[in-house]
Amino acid sequence: MTARRVACGLWLAASASACLSERPRPAPPTLAIVLQATTVHSTTPNDTLGGSVRVEDTAGLDSVWLQVDGSDAAADGLLAPTYQSAFRVPIPQGLAAGTPVPVSLAARDVVGFRSQLDTFVTVVP
Repeated sequence: MTARRVACGLWLAASASACLSERPRPAPPTLAIVLQATTVHSTTPNDTLGGSVRVEDTAGLDSVWLQVDGSDAAADGLLAPTYQSAFRVPIPQGLAAGTPVPVSLAARDVVGFRSQLDTFVTVVP
């Protein structure tokens, strides 16, 4: 009977320690946008917005999308846990000074979780 109590005690101790440890929970991808500038010009057809994006997800990434004022760019995540890339996007000509230009980064992981990060840059004369 003593061996049985010891085995039961070890099983209870192992079960209790399993409940105390923090398990990773499924979550949407984490997103980051680094912009080269917070203002842009809209006077010539050659004006651009540059920067970089970084997306992370431990489950693996399915797709990544960047949208700047309606211009879309997409990339396949290739099931990798991290995606990082530089970008350069043209800014439409003729926007009025003070106009906010929306910048949106979105991603979906292989589990199906989606996340989105929105910001903007402002047109200056």
